[in-house]
Amino acid sequence: MNETAETFLVVVDETPESGKALRYAALRAQHTGARVCLLHVLSPSQFQQWGGVQQDMEAEAEQGAQALLGGKAAEVEALTGLRPMVRLMRGRATDAVLEVVTTDRSIRALVLAAAASGKPGPLVHFFAGERAGTLPCMVMIVPGGVSDADIDRLT
Repeated sequence: MNETAETFLVVVDETPESGKALRYAALRAQHTGARVCLLHVLSPSQFQQWGGVQQDMEAEAEQGAQALLGGKAAEVEALTGLRPMVRLMRGRATDAVLEVVTTDRSIRALVLAAAASGKPGPLVHFFAGERAGTLPCMVMIVPGGVSDADIDRLT
C-alpha cells in the first residue's frame, strides 16, 4: 500500500451496512485528500474431506471475492474519481483487520458500519469494544440505518 497517502480502510462484504461504510469512507476520503482501501476477508475453509474439492471451493470463493471487490472498487471510483486499493485476505476477519491497521501506517481510520437494527456486528463489537483503546488509527462507525443523503451531508 501507499505509505504516504492517508487511507480509510473499509471492510467490505455483501451486507447493506458495508455499503454505508464504503460510501462514508469514499466521500470522506475525497473531501480530505485521502485514499480508500477495501478489504475483504475470506473465512478459512471448513471443508477438508477431499483436497481437490476443497481447492475448487476455495477457488470459487476467491473468484466471488474478487468480483465483490471489483464491484465495490467501481462504486468508490464512481464517487471519487479514484480507484481504491483492494486487499483480499484469508482468516478471521478481526485478525486480518488488526494485521492491516497495525502494519500499514498510512491507515488514518477503520470505517465500519453497525447494522440498522439488532446487534452491531462482530467487527463493530470487537473494534469498538475491547480493542478500541489499543488501535493506531481512529475507528469510525456509520449507523446502518442512515440514508445516503445523510451520509452525503455528513461527509
